[in-house]
Order: sequence, then C-alpha cells, then structure tokens
Amino acid sequence: MFKKLALPLLFVFTPLTLHAQDLEEANLQEQTAQQSTPNGYIVDNLYLYVHSGPGKNYRILGSVEAGTAVTITNEQNNDFVRIIDDKNRSGWVESKFVTADPGLKQQVNDLTQQLAVSQEQLTTLQTTMPQLQNDYDSLETQNSELQKTIRDLNQQVELEAQQNQNKVEREQHQLLTYGGAIALGGVLLGVILTLLLSRRKRYDGWS
Repeated sequence: MFKKLALPLLFVFTPLTLHAQDLEEANLQEQTAQQSTPNGYIVDNLYLYVHSGPGKNYRILGSVEAGTAVTITNEQNNDFVRIIDDKNRSGWVESKFVTADPGLKQQVNDLTQQLAVSQEQLTTLQTTMPQLQNDYDSLETQNSELQKTIRDLNQQVELEAQQNQNKVEREQHQLLTYGGAIALGGVLLGVILTLLLSRRKRYDGWS
C-alpha cells in the first residue's frame, strides 16, 4: 500500500522541486539583467561548473573557464558565492575557486590588448611619419632662411654703425681743420697788423 502511494507522490514532488529551482534561477537571471563590472577571476588551471544554488546538489547551469573575469556579488552561502560570468549568467560557485587577483589567462589577455593598442599607435605613427618629415623639412628650411635674414640684418646694422662712426670722425676732423685754419688766420692777421703798426710808427717818426 505504501509503495503504491509513494510512487505517485514522487512524481508529484519531483516536478515541484525542479520548478522551485527553476524559479530561483529565473529570479537570479532577472536580478542580473544589467551588465555588471567584473571584480574577480576564476582561478587558473580549473574548469568550474556553475550551479543554480549554493551547493553541488543544485542544477548545473554551465561552466566557466579558468582565468575568466567575473563579477563577485555579496551573496555567500555554504562556502559558495554567487557570481556573474562573462556571458552575463548568474550562478553559484565554490568561494575558494574565486579570487580578486587576475590569473595568467587574464594577464595574457590584458597584455594582448595592450600590444594591439601599441601596434595600432605604431601603425598610425608610421602613416603620419612622411607628413611629419615634410613638416620638419619645411621648418628646417624656414629656420635656415630666418637665420640668413638675421645675419643680413646684423651686417646692415654693423655697416650703418660703421658709417655713422666714420661720419662722426669726419665731422670732428673738419671741425679741427676749421678751428686750426681760423687760429692760423688769426695769428697771421695779428702778425700783419703788428707789422703794419710798426711800419706806421716808423714813418711817423721820420716826419
């Protein structure tokens, strides 16, 4: 009699249990509808199963590869923690297999991305190098022309300064010459006047 009742009850409660797990899974999926920012990683050398609840007896939702970046939530139970994987799936994994430090896989991925960015920058520089070289040559030419113009202007300034100096010296020489001539003329005039006066006195004495 008991066996006859247990079998129908088993068929009744088993779907209810599965349905309850499905509802729990649906609620978790609804809570993670928006993309979260990863703040942890699955440890290296591990292929980890994700369960619908905090325990290995819960249904397996899928798996996460080692080194995958995940979002660690604040929900923990029975040494399990709920995460959101890189496919935006929400599930439970053992806490000991989750770390905040990036593994080798993540480091390789980061370095690969950095290498791609560096390669792109290098390609851009190689593309712009001819234009930069032309700009450099143009600036170099302008620099040479400006230096030549400055030298010419300096030479003109020195020439004008020398011409002004020569002009001042000529004017000073002319002034000295005129002064000497005037002085000499005064001396001669004095001598002539002296001679004339002496001769006049002599004539006056004879008379």
